[in-house]
Amino acid sequence: MLHSNERIIKHKIGLLNLAEELGNVSKACQLMGLSRDTFYRYKSAVESGGVDTLIDKNRRKPNLKNRTDPVIESSVLSYAIEQPAHGQVRVSNELRKCGVFISPSGVRSV
Repeated sequence: MLHSNERIIKHKIGLLNLAEELGNVSKACQLMGLSRDTFYRYKSAVESGGVDTLIDKNRRKPNLKNRTDPVIESSVLSYAIEQPAHGQVRVSNELRKCGVFISPSGVRSV
């Protein structure tokens, strides 16, 4: 019987324990709503590296190349605080008059 307090992997361990308890992988997978392929992937991960390998390590890191320049971001935020009723197109146009070039969709993203 496997144990873990990690919220992320509790259902994965639950599937493995249920299959062990029932003695039937197909029935356990059916009850949990998962495929047998998923069960065997979890089982091989636990056998190869223990319970800690069930934690998802493929979390994507943000792409900072697409991020707006912090100077432009701060100017958009300060303008939005001053004029909360202006829409993204008007904010873009008003900032362009001040020398800050950002598209209306860029304003919305900020």
